[in-house]
Amino acid sequence: MSEDANMIGTEEPAPAAGSPHASAIPPEELAQLTDDIIAALKTVYDPEIPVDIYELGLIYKVDISDDRDVVVDMTLTAPGCPVAGTMPVMVEDAVRTVEGIADVRVNMTFDPPWDPSRMSDEARVALNMY
Repeated sequence: MSEDANMIGTEEPAPAAGSPHASAIPPEELAQLTDDIIAALKTVYDPEIPVDIYELGLIYKVDISDDRDVVVDMTLTAPGCPVAGTMPVMVEDAVRTVEGIADVRVNMTFDPPWDPSRMSDEARVALNMY
């Protein structure tokens, strides 16, 4: 992903307009793409857990390039998860449904390993882990 990528799910904000790495995507369009990508990610569920992968905290980073290519860095709840081969394809297919996206690539990582602290409050309530 290029330096001019915009990120979802990171602690770093997207570069400010006018900065050397500001997005070429207009802010309103970028906000809409971000919302639509998150909504698409929320349609993907781990078959063994009744919570979507976004709320589970399995999505580590989403980069949107100025060319509207999307790269998703994600993990699984465990490296030996039985959906390790199919989950990235499910995520790619979901993000491809977002209008305006040029291409999608999903990278699987286990560094850092997932743990329950990554879950949202919504996921904790759904799993009675509050």
